[in-house]
Amino acid sequence: MGHWIELKPEGAGPIAAWRADPAGAPRGGIVVIQEIFGVNAHIREVTDRFAAEGFLAVAPAIFDHVEKGFDVGYDPDSRTRGMAVVAKVDREQVLRDAAAATEIAREGGKVGIVGYCFGGTIAWMAAAQLPDLSAAVGYYGGGILGLKDLKPKIPTILHFGEKDQHIPIADVKAFAAERPDAPVYTYPADHGFNCDHRASYDAPSAALAWKRTLEFFRRHLG
Repeated sequence: MGHWIELKPEGAGPIAAWRADPAGAPRGGIVVIQEIFGVNAHIREVTDRFAAEGFLAVAPAIFDHVEKGFDVGYDPDSRTRGMAVVAKVDREQVLRDAAAATEIAREGGKVGIVGYCFGGTIAWMAAAQLPDLSAAVGYYGGGILGLKDLKPKIPTILHFGEKDQHIPIADVKAFAAERPDAPVYTYPADHGFNCDHRASYDAPSAALAWKRTLEFFRRHLG
C-alpha cells in the first residue's frame, strides 16, 4: 500500500519517508514516528494500517541523518545498533523531520502524530512544541517521564505496559497522577507490546490500544 518518498526538512539534508494513502478520500493525516529500529517492516506495516483506516500516513526515516536506510529487526545485535544510532540523533532535528512529514500529511486534512518507544517520546515533544498538529499518541515512550513538565497544546493520550522492564510502572502511575490532562492507559504487557515482530508482543493489549488510538484520532481528526 505504501511507497517511499523524499522529505526535505529544515536544518538538514533530505530523508526518506514511507507514505501510505487510503483507498478513498482521506479522513485526516497521521505522522508515524519509529522505534530505534528504523522505518522497518513493522513501522511500514503500522503506517499502512492507518492508511487502511482512511488516513494519509507518513513515517519519516529520522535515522537517515545518521545512517541512510537504517532498517533492522529485534535481535540483541540490532538493538545494540539502534541504541548506537539513536545516541547520535538530534531530537530538535527529529521535530523538524516530523514537521516536514506533517506538511505531507496535511494533504489528508487535520494531522495527528503517533510514536513508538523513542518515537513515543518524540510524539510527546511534538504535542508541546510543533504547530499544525491536532492530536498525539505516544506508545511506551520512556523519555516522556523525564519531560513531564512539557505542556501538550493538543489532545494527547499515552500507552504504557505494566510489565515494561525499561519503564517502571510506579513511575508511570506517578506521572499519570500529576498529568490528568494527558490520559494514560496501561496494559498487562511488556515494552513493545504493539509490535507483532517481537517476543514482547501482546495481542490483547495491542488490539485494545489500537482501538483506543483509532477512536481518539477519529474524534480529533475526522
